[in-house]
Amino acid sequence: MTDHKSSYRQILKTTSLFGGVQFLTIIISIVRTKLIAVFIGPAGMGIIALLNSAMNTISGLSSLGIETSGVKHVSAKYKEGELQSVSRIISIIKKLVLLTGIIGTLFTIMFASWLSTITFGSGKFSSAFVLIAVTVLFKQVTAGQLVILQGLRRMRLLAKANFYGNLLGLLVSVPLYYYYGIDAIVPTIIVISLSALLFSFYYSNQVGIQNENIAGRQLLNEGKSVIKLGILLTISGLLTLLTTYLIQIYIGSSGGLEQVGFYNAGFTLLNSYVGIIFTVMSTDYFPKLSAISEDNGKVRESVKQQSFISVLIITPIIILFLSFIPLIIKLIYTPQFNVIIPMVCFGILGMLFRAVSWSMGFVIIAKGDSKIFLRTAIGFNIISLVLNFLGYYYYGLQGLGLSFLVYYVIHFLGLKLITQKRYGLYFEKEFYFTYLVCIALCGITFLLRYIPNPFLKYTLMALMSVVSITFVLYQLNKKIELKSVFNALINKKND
Repeated sequence: MTDHKSSYRQILKTTSLFGGVQFLTIIISIVRTKLIAVFIGPAGMGIIALLNSAMNTISGLSSLGIETSGVKHVSAKYKEGELQSVSRIISIIKKLVLLTGIIGTLFTIMFASWLSTITFGSGKFSSAFVLIAVTVLFKQVTAGQLVILQGLRRMRLLAKANFYGNLLGLLVSVPLYYYYGIDAIVPTIIVISLSALLFSFYYSNQVGIQNENIAGRQLLNEGKSVIKLGILLTISGLLTLLTTYLIQIYIGSSGGLEQVGFYNAGFTLLNSYVGIIFTVMSTDYFPKLSAISEDNGKVRESVKQQSFISVLIITPIIILFLSFIPLIIKLIYTPQFNVIIPMVCFGILGMLFRAVSWSMGFVIIAKGDSKIFLRTAIGFNIISLVLNFLGYYYYGLQGLGLSFLVYYVIHFLGLKLITQKRYGLYFEKEFYFTYLVCIALCGITFLLRYIPNPFLKYTLMALMSVVSITFVLYQLNKKIELKSVFNALINKKND
């Protein structure tokens, strides 16, 4: 087997391994979202969205980006099979996330009244912010534990930690919403973050890393490199969270809490359910990229392979989503949420451009290129904010989906120019051919939605689904020889 085929197979193997467990996690999330929509309605979902957005912003600010910076440093220092090589950096990361988590929690408690006024326009949610302040600590300590698993590329343990944490959160939160309705929002947020914490500890402890004693001065001296990159990541993450936060506040002030609930429901579909494929692939992609970041040739090859697989995987998902979006909305939410269908249909086309820009964007982080990273973070978030404001102002919820699509086209073109000029990254003609075919397939399916005859519309959409899956399998077969993969799986089961 050539190195190229081996690399493509490894990407697909890791994606299927982690993706299988993540699929179950998505099912859990869908069940929880469906029940929440039934028990508390769009207004209740709007409250959850605003509370989570505020807490994510605080957590993003106080965490100093250590959860991502930590993965890079653990991956770079780890020598295969030698856990001792990373014991010290992991001990530093654990202490840093504990410290930043405490700071974030205290900040939330101190400014609870101000947060309530900014978020909801009054101080009536001050006590809610005080109570959920502890989730900042829980989230950051959880992230510190998961850094160990991701940095060491222990994908099975990482997937299990995420899955069981979500499962416990579902089992506890659903009865709370059933019996207490909107009053269960605060305790449910706490329970979900606590369950994630418990399982992250359980699975990270299975790795067997020995803790090292590190004094305060040593912690600051040796943690400088982690914090330096982390601060840049914090700025970027904070800008993204702040952008989302401001958009939700704008929608809430213009259209009310129900509109915020619809906005959050639509982008939950895009980012949490469709976008989960990027989370799955980045789990292994980022550590691998960090380990080879000094070699532009290897980085270019890795980006090309990851982009190719990402585009092929996301294309049939987009087409199936466009074909069955009314049914998906009905299953996940309630008929009240049908208003988000146009927004989701425009937005999901943006995922095809996001698939490639996402692959390129990780290069900047892996290389620790602070100057260009900061500039792109500021520039792209300003563009996102402006596009979303304009989109909602002129076209309402549908405009938000359209702005999402336009943003990711700009994001793709911008990162392509930056990475080509700065790191010599480029794609070959073969990739562009595949990419353009995938764009055409998704675009045609999108236009089929406007056919008035339901029978003709869904027949043609079904045909497009078959064509897309056939095309994807054909392209994958050229890279990894699917027949030999299936034979290997069959032989493994028979052994």
